[in-house]
Amino acid sequence: MTCLLRIFLLVFLTSYLIFPTHAQSPVGKVERVKVHGTSLEGNLSNDSPDRDVSIYLPPSYQTDEDRRYPVVYLLHGFTDSDSQWFGLEEHWINLPEVVDQVQGDEGIREVIIVMPNANTRFKGSMYSSSATVGDWETFVAEELVAYIDDHYRTIPQAGSRGLSGHSMGGYGTIRIGMQYPQVFSSIYLLSPCCMSPRDDGNTDAMQQAEAVNTVQEIDEQSFFVLATLASAAAWAPNPKKPPFYMDLPTQDGEVLQEVAQKMAANATLVVIDQHIAKLKQLNAIAFDVGNEDRGIATASKELDQVLTDYDIDHSFEVYEGDHINGIAGRIQTHMLPFFSKHLTFE
Repeated sequence: MTCLLRIFLLVFLTSYLIFPTHAQSPVGKVERVKVHGTSLEGNLSNDSPDRDVSIYLPPSYQTDEDRRYPVVYLLHGFTDSDSQWFGLEEHWINLPEVVDQVQGDEGIREVIIVMPNANTRFKGSMYSSSATVGDWETFVAEELVAYIDDHYRTIPQAGSRGLSGHSMGGYGTIRIGMQYPQVFSSIYLLSPCCMSPRDDGNTDAMQQAEAVNTVQEIDEQSFFVLATLASAAAWAPNPKKPPFYMDLPTQDGEVLQEVAQKMAANATLVVIDQHIAKLKQLNAIAFDVGNEDRGIATASKELDQVLTDYDIDHSFEVYEGDHINGIAGRIQTHMLPFFSKHLTFE
């Protein structure tokens, strides 16, 4: 061994002993399972009642076998899926990486995160109850929760369950959350859609939806045409109208008021007054939206005012961003700390 090499090795070993490398931060584990939904059986869209569900298990789950964990049920947005959010497909977010980056940070505690795949024939269930798409409210709030409690080390009580979601998932969060305070104690909405009847007022998209006649044509449609079809399937089902089994809000370009009213009746700001007592049973409510998210930001401000008028404690913030570019950061800096503070840990 040359003198130069000996010197190099000595310097390397000395540096290693004096300045040891930092251990890599622990990461969680992802599992993907199938969960059968009895409530989804027989849906007229013929979507499978066996749903993919992605599950994030925090780093200590594998090593601390006696420990039990709170669960955050996270609902993805329209046209998205659990596989996209959990990094199985290239997407604008990779949830496990987002969560792993802040594990161990002050104010963030370990939770199990569960996301069902709600992508349907029409690219989204709206997390609603309909003969056409199935009873997604029951599936999420009862059957999925029961499965997770049976198969994972959860703390099986409402105080240890949170519900959150982005866009369509944010809508699903408040829709389900204000009906099931006995199941979920805290809710966090990320840029929630569909809160105002104005959100469904794209007349051009409604007229284009009329021209869709076959199942094969669905995948060729634009986002807003798909949203019209998905909303009608969820909120205006019609078992006598194959192949889509829904009433569209327009016919020959003219708005059908009866159908439009059915769809508007599902907007959060229309129905919220009937759910005030249950909203007051929740331990904590929070929501946020990017300032560039236009109509969603306007509706979110209205929701903030309604909750304020009813003296319902909540947190609301408008931040710099659009519909998606701030979501990963908000999960890290707001959503996870929110549930770490408000859920009951073992």
